[in-house]
Amino acid sequence: MEITEKLKADVLVIGGGIAGLMAAIRAADNGADVLIAEKAHVKRSGSGATGNDHFLCHVPELHGDISVAIKEVANSQTALCGEGEMIRYHMENAFDIAREWDDWGIDMKPTGKWHCSGHAFPGRPKIWLKYKGHNQKAVLVGQAKKRGVRFLNHHPTLELLGDASGIAGAILLNTKDTEPSLKVVEAGAVIMATGCTTRLYNNEATPGWMFNQAYCPSCAGALAQGWRKGAAMVNMEIPNRHAGTKYFARCGKATWAGVYRYPDGKPLGPFVTEPDIMYGDMTSDIWSTAFTDVMRKGTGPAYLDFTGLDEEGFAYMRQGLISEGLTAQLDYMDENHIDPHVHSIEFQQYEPHIFSRGFDVATTGATTVPGLYAAGDVIGNFRGGIAGAAVFGASCGVNAAQWSSSHDRARISCDDADIARCRQICADFMGRQNGAAWREANLALQQIMSDYAPAAPYHTRSASLLNAGIKYLGALRENMLAQVGTQCSHTLMRAMETLDLLDVGEIVMNAALERRESRALHQRADCTYTNPLLSDKFMQIWLDGNGAIQTRWRQKRA
Repeated sequence: MEITEKLKADVLVIGGGIAGLMAAIRAADNGADVLIAEKAHVKRSGSGATGNDHFLCHVPELHGDISVAIKEVANSQTALCGEGEMIRYHMENAFDIAREWDDWGIDMKPTGKWHCSGHAFPGRPKIWLKYKGHNQKAVLVGQAKKRGVRFLNHHPTLELLGDASGIAGAILLNTKDTEPSLKVVEAGAVIMATGCTTRLYNNEATPGWMFNQAYCPSCAGALAQGWRKGAAMVNMEIPNRHAGTKYFARCGKATWAGVYRYPDGKPLGPFVTEPDIMYGDMTSDIWSTAFTDVMRKGTGPAYLDFTGLDEEGFAYMRQGLISEGLTAQLDYMDENHIDPHVHSIEFQQYEPHIFSRGFDVATTGATTVPGLYAAGDVIGNFRGGIAGAAVFGASCGVNAAQWSSSHDRARISCDDADIARCRQICADFMGRQNGAAWREANLALQQIMSDYAPAAPYHTRSASLLNAGIKYLGALRENMLAQVGTQCSHTLMRAMETLDLLDVGEIVMNAALERRESRALHQRADCTYTNPLLSDKFMQIWLDGNGAIQTRWRQKRA
């Protein structure tokens, strides 16, 4: 497998979504030569590819003291895997970014003033700034270009270079051409900003159709590649499951301004009985398993009902759905005469994915490996959606630029053992023109994860299941390396993603084995209680220099 080019940068940003673009902008503002390596194309990549309409934020003129907004975070769907220090840092910095975005041309005040709605309890402060984010990617790309940021589109990262003593760059796969080739980037610091990990479990909405996703198809590379270099992870054992419209797997449930109801019209939750565009229905945020529960108990389906919403409310909701990037779903509804004025819409819980679980980072974005930073959905000790990606992406950019300018960077040789290993795997895959398809390996992985490390509700884990699953993942990896064949750069990319997904699956299983209690969607049949002594702790898991898995409990930072 040919290495066609060796590049240099002060800061290499892996992933061109919201976190990656904000990281690149801030790093460039601090004097760094920045290169973004993006698997797709930066104009339409990441989970914020086509928009968003909620931005977690403390707005002084609406909330007064910042403690008011921080208190609401503790009652929100973002609280489970967050810690105090990260939440406060976010709330102290998010509004500055909101104002900056507004100046750049992202409409953060669509009503003409700062305005919050959705994801809120009636009578309580609202902490999600409503904005028009449909053009956010184009605007941020433009700001990055103004600063001289370089882009390598269609160049997913295959491996980080360096070791636990410091990161020195990465290997990229060029998928622009049918015939694949590799590039090596030497960098003073690397920022991982690739997004959440999907395709790890069986697809809940449409089994067998693994790309019907509410998020990017798979961004497992950041976690797997950081893991192989010894970066500590947190909360990997606690699954996350989002919810949205049935079968049409899309995020944005807070943008739909209705009331969740049983088929007989009774509300699912106690928070609202009539549609309220200012608050939405918090039932699904608090009762995260609601849509699965009603189906399993036979009391469902659960519908979002819009009866009572006036025309102004419908217009507000539709604009929010456009801002959220749900234009394809709106087009489908229009073409098929699905009208919220007349029809309720069924919702469901989606499959587990690794979202806001991953790298254990400081407020600087620094991981436990020198020179390696992380932001967005790949960090494990904070969840803030688009706003969190922007805030910690910006923090990463500043600090990675400073690190790069103040530390000697390691030199990379194309004879490096990691490069040689990566080249050999790629060559083996491309050399088997009649080998097994990567999809077979990915589907096998999904089945193993769903059977041996399942997520609640109605599924439990145990030491015996997890140990069996770890064994099967090891066997699957051996079979994949020996049997899978790829025909072009695209299928090679998917095969390498699947190898990264195998690493993430092993992290999840080993972490779940170590957490000997039941908490949230991590339910152990052999440890059925929730241990209150672990409520203020995170479990770190990492690979040591000898390749052995290590774990330890650390106190949450207040």
